[in-house]
Amino acid sequence: MICTINDRNRYYRKKGGKMAKKSLTKKQKNLVERLRQAGVDRNIALTLVFVAGREEATRRDIETATGLKQPEVSIATQAMRGRDWMDKRDIKKEGKGRPVHGYMLDKPLNEIIQEIKKEEEKRIQSMKDNLKKIEDLVASIY
Repeated sequence: MICTINDRNRYYRKKGGKMAKKSLTKKQKNLVERLRQAGVDRNIALTLVFVAGREEATRRDIETATGLKQPEVSIATQAMRGRDWMDKRDIKKEGKGRPVHGYMLDKPLNEIIQEIKKEEEKRIQSMKDNLKKIEDLVASIY
């Protein structure tokens, strides 16, 4: 693994011939915040946004870039795999120790965003229906 420092003193790691940022950009952080406002769990939003920007990421890559702890990453990746958003593969490693897994999105980010949008639209419709029932009840009582 080769590490370099750019002009802003941000560390990069050379991966597959490309330099991969080890932290989220301002735009990515903004996207995480918007996803959270849309009801997506913080850890899932952080993991989703980070992994979307690369072909594959390890648990350690996700931890380093997002500031999440190992259990938080494991729970987030498991939840995302349960929704068919993420896939996992074993990375062959020399020697003993815990296996290393590579995580990648199982479908394009735009499709995932559309799923989130549909869920939010259902939630909004449910709120509107509830408010309508409240108005009807108030009208019938008073």
